[in-house]
Amino acid sequence: MANFKVNYREDTALFQNLWVKSWLVIFIVTMLVLPFLLSRYQLSILDEMGIAVIGALGLNLLIGYTGQISLGHGAFVAIGAYTSGLLAGTLGVPFIISLPLSGMTAALLSLIVGVPSLRLKGLYLALGTLAFGFIIEYILFHWDLTRGDTGMAVPKIGTEGFFIETERQFFYLIMFFAAVATLVAKNLARTKIGRSFVAIRDRDIAAEAMGISLSKYKIMAFAVAAFYAGVAGSLMAYYQKWIVPGNFDITLSIAYIAMIVLGGMGTVLGSILGAILITGIPHAIVYLTDALRGTYPNLSNLIVDLKLGIFGLVIVLTLLLEPQGLVGIYRRIKVYWKTWPFKY
Repeated sequence: MANFKVNYREDTALFQNLWVKSWLVIFIVTMLVLPFLLSRYQLSILDEMGIAVIGALGLNLLIGYTGQISLGHGAFVAIGAYTSGLLAGTLGVPFIISLPLSGMTAALLSLIVGVPSLRLKGLYLALGTLAFGFIIEYILFHWDLTRGDTGMAVPKIGTEGFFIETERQFFYLIMFFAAVATLVAKNLARTKIGRSFVAIRDRDIAAEAMGISLSKYKIMAFAVAAFYAGVAGSLMAYYQKWIVPGNFDITLSIAYIAMIVLGGMGTVLGSILGAILITGIPHAIVYLTDALRGTYPNLSNLIVDLKLGIFGLVIVLTLLLEPQGLVGIYRRIKVYWKTWPFKY
């Protein structure tokens, strides 16, 4: 029996058929059971992936959907992390308040980059955001409140008698916020705001001629991306319990760009797949090294020296073999599944 859509609500539904809803239920049940089956180390990897997903979603809304290049995403993650550290550690603000405040602080400071973006494009905008990242890094190293390279301790989440401190508890917490961030990004992309982002990306002059305010939506894109980064930074701070400026350098910004490029630009699914891939590659290298240590004793030292090279090789090969990222592979598998056995 054919599955035809007969109204606009069915056509724009987030979960369009029973097949998708069934897989969603299976995924939710799996995520609920998974912490009881995995080790503490394996859960820590998933926690890192969950935080990376939130940050990658924000950057993809900015670069993938709006076409605004940013090399300062790591700086907004740092702003979120240190805002939570200062609010929770110095003022005793609870997690439920410090988390959104961290995102809003990052969104507010994004105006420093967002307003100049109205006149900057391409590489000029990239250099401007890069400079902003260096400024934030300098402030974190030299401001007394952030304690420089000594680092800052972040209090536990919770109140006296109940604290979130185990890997299992953090897993549920981080995955909850990752799921909320994904749903918000998915729905935002389908609204007038998301369509305006795409119009600006494709041809800003035509978008302005259609009545879309370039200044409004460009600044909004930076604010939304910064808010996502601030929330990711806040969760990172609470999870790591100790933050230092060196964790938020240009390398973090490049890692986030690699996530959305390898995952798939302009897609919510691409942000998730890219975050999983980039976060998982270093752990996969460590696992491979440990597995082959008995056969090749000197391999561990060699892998450490070539770790960045292997990481870069994976990125280059992915770009050469699949320019659309992991989403491109997923789409081909989906089309093949839906049209099998009639390939034409």
